[in-house]
Amino acid sequence: MLDPLLRLRHLRVFLETARRGSLSAAAEALHVSQPAASKTIRELEELLGAALFDRTGRRLVLTPAGKIFATRAGAALADLEEAQRLVVSPPAPRPKLALGLLPTAAGALAPRAVMAFKEAHPDCLLRVATGPNWLLLSQLRERSLDLVVGRMPPEGNIEGLVFRQLFWERVLPVVRPGHPLLRSDWSVGELARHPLMLPPKGAMIAGQVHAWLHSVGLSDPGPEYENVSHEFGRAIVQGTDTVWFISEGVVRDEIESGSLAVLPLRHAPLGGPVGITLRGTTQPGRELSALIDALETAATGMGG
Repeated sequence: MLDPLLRLRHLRVFLETARRGSLSAAAEALHVSQPAASKTIRELEELLGAALFDRTGRRLVLTPAGKIFATRAGAALADLEEAQRLVVSPPAPRPKLALGLLPTAAGALAPRAVMAFKEAHPDCLLRVATGPNWLLLSQLRERSLDLVVGRMPPEGNIEGLVFRQLFWERVLPVVRPGHPLLRSDWSVGELARHPLMLPPKGAMIAGQVHAWLHSVGLSDPGPEYENVSHEFGRAIVQGTDTVWFISEGVVRDEIESGSLAVLPLRHAPLGGPVGITLRGTTQPGRELSALIDALETAATGMGG
């Protein structure tokens, strides 16, 4: 039974804080004072009997209980807002679509598709969001996003969603031109002696990369960096002997221009499906259908 003390303000402050990772930023966005927002979060945690945020760092990070509550509370609030909209029936607004992008889709696929889409639908406002996979999928479930483009969600996070594969994409070890390992006979022992940049825990490709390293004898690779940021990774790799394991789509332009090079893999290739994730109940309207078509067209010929 729903606790009668639970109020909409609890949900709004909680969800805004989860999105922004900052209580002060959430308070500013909701036009309330920070002490009031802090009190609201504290009340909600007392009502639920669980801590919703980890406060050990500078940013507020959802606890496991917080992630569960964010998924359900966001969807519930979205349903209430939709019910209100249907009753009030305002004039038809400007068409809008909210697109979530994982790093592998942000470099070439999505921009190419969006430019083609905008030629046919110039009046549609496109809002683009980036972030970790769990956050984008949570926002998709709560209807803050209309679709997410990137790697296939993990099996435990696909409930209520559907995935449409666009292509299979490689995960590659990339280095600077002239790197000592840029030859066909490099060994795993040599790889272990160079700085490694690996995806952080929680990144879509992290488990696959670590499993591959383990399979070739590097059970504890001890990376110098954990990163999937394009700008940071490119700068470090181009200026050092670091080997970066990253999705091909993130560094496709650099590979094609020759500013980064790919180490040849002599073992089983790394990679996985990239595509579109939608809510299972979604019936795509005119604009969403057109954007999906544009993504499918842009994906033609991509992948390894």
